[in-house]
Amino acid sequence: MIVLGRLRAPWGIKGWVKVDSYTDPPAALLDYPEWSVARPDGGWDKVRIRDGRPHGTGRVLVAALEGVESPEAARRYTERDVAVPRAALPPTREGEYYWEDLVGCRVATLEGQPLGTIGHFLEYPAGPVMVVVGGSRERWIPLSPRHLKTVDLGARQVVVDWDPEF
Repeated sequence: MIVLGRLRAPWGIKGWVKVDSYTDPPAALLDYPEWSVARPDGGWDKVRIRDGRPHGTGRVLVAALEGVESPEAARRYTERDVAVPRAALPPTREGEYYWEDLVGCRVATLEGQPLGTIGHFLEYPAGPVMVVVGGSRERWIPLSPRHLKTVDLGARQVVVDWDPEF
């Protein structure tokens, strides 16, 4: 399962929910008519989407789930991840990668100095950041062509233009 968003809170009186979308563009999450929603026990519940639309100007959507007709019913879905099976994702083009594929890759500088491994990504208004964990520290490296130089998924290696002291 690939996590593409997170259900946040009920929205309105008809049982809609706010959703933080991790897709680009954010509304692409609505292209999947069925979502898997994480359960607290680690399993997944399948839910179908009745309707949905962007909300505001950011990465937030609102969605209506089948069988959810009230704010009280929507509350049981709050703070849960939304995912789809890997096979449902479109193939990437040359030079494109799903973040999930990069998690766990070793990261080194242009000079070959190891920095650690990619632990996860964070999304900020200025752009995404890869969190590289190595030794006793974390490095937050902007995910931009200026810093990300090469990706070799076969070797699970990423090379960045980054000062190892930063």
